[in-house]
Amino acid sequence: MALIKSVNNQSPTWGERCYFSENATLVGNITMGNDCSVWFGAVLRADVDGITIGSRVNIQDLACIHQTKGSPVVLEDDVSIGHSAVVHAATIRRGALIGMNAVVLDNAEIGENSVIAAGAVVLHGTKVPPNEIWGGIPARRIKAAAPGQSRTFSEHYLEIKDWY
Repeated sequence: MALIKSVNNQSPTWGERCYFSENATLVGNITMGNDCSVWFGAVLRADVDGITIGSRVNIQDLACIHQTKGSPVVLEDDVSIGHSAVVHAATIRRGALIGMNAVVLDNAEIGENSVIAAGAVVLHGTKVPPNEIWGGIPARRIKAAAPGQSRTFSEHYLEIKDWY
């Protein structure tokens, strides 16, 4: 079972059919919907503000989700957080994909169905519009995202979690 830890009288809560790998870590003020998965080595730490996660969200191996006082993390429904990605005090809208090793910094907002490319760095306060692909350091618009492109990953992880 994952490490599930309370801090400051706040404990993680989650809905039905969620999967947490044996070495995932969930700490503090985390609220998660149904059918979510948190994979090997991922850390979700909500010790000074909250982390709110919708349904059908996958947080892949070694990802780190953390907040800052006054700046919670929000991951809406059908979001995918790629391997080793960092989301810090940011909002990720419905169906968005954060690629492997990408970093999304404080008060950034990633629009619905948008894709942040692997290795990209989204700077503090950046607003990525819906249905776009952004990449680079700092991240910039590359092109429009194909319809449904980002949701392929969240749908795939719904299947994979059932294997475990």
